Amino acid sequence: MSTSGQARPPKKDRREEAREHARLMRAEQVKRDKRRRLFLRGGIGIGLLAVVAVVALVIVNNVNAPAAQGPANMASDGILLGSDGTTVSAATTAAQSADAKPIATDQTALTNTANIVVYLDYLCPICGTFETTNGDQITKWVTAGNATVEFHPISILDRASSGTKYSTRAANAAACVADYDPNKFLAFNTAMFAGQPAENSSGLTDAELTSLVQGAGVTSTDVASCITDETYSGWVAASTQRALDGPIANADIPKVEGTPTVLVNGVKYTGSVSDAAAFEAFVTAQTTAAAGAGE
Repeated sequence: MSTSGQARPPKKDRREEAREHARLMRAEQVKRDKRRRLFLRGGIGIGLLAVVAVVALVIVNNVNAPAAQGPANMASDGILLGSDGTTVSAATTAAQSADAKPIATDQTALTNTANIVVYLDYLCPICGTFETTNGDQITKWVTAGNATVEFHPISILDRASSGTKYSTRAANAAACVADYDPNKFLAFNTAMFAGQPAENSSGLTDAELTSLVQGAGVTSTDVASCITDETYSGWVAASTQRALDGPIANADIPKVEGTPTVLVNGVKYTGSVSDAAAFEAFVTAQTTAAAGAGE
């Protein structure tokens, strides 16, 4: 008899219990190690393709924005890109009707990753600096499956394009690519900043935008007419107003006050846009914090 008055199990059963306990402890430690894994550039991909298309039925409140038909694959007012560790793909969402409100991306399905959200204006020179500094490493993170990136093209600099409304036309081009060739959006975004016109210039013409888009690998024949017709210019105005008015889903800020506005796991980046190491450190910190909160 044991001191507690309970019959002790046979020695063989005690050994089996000990082995099982040790197995469970090892399994739990593996889970803890996985959750604590630091976000490292070029690290192991974590298979986001299956989860990247998940969106929540969390409706973003937007009372004052004008109604306009939206593009496919931008139900959140942005396009979400992730990877299975090899191929970057866009989350697929239906086009929003003119009177519909955007649907926020469900980031709870995106665990152990950096969820990067960028609000940008394609004429914004600071946005260009951020892309030049961090675009390559964001692409590597996303391709490896260590991050998702969600781009929200908005238009706040039409006044700085000599009357051509380049910001609106560029954001419209982004919506066209998202609609007709979404998996090429990351290459398109890179090309837009590589060929970014100067602020206070007339910007690129529609023909130049079309050429740039095609040079980025977009093959859909519908994109050219979408650019020329400015099919989504009304949506650009509406989504821009929603960003400026707020609220911003999955964020620690109430609204967008300028571009670029960059969020990582919901936290706004306030460091230098021209310091890749600072941004990487911020991404690492937010990813580690998110993993710790999930324990």
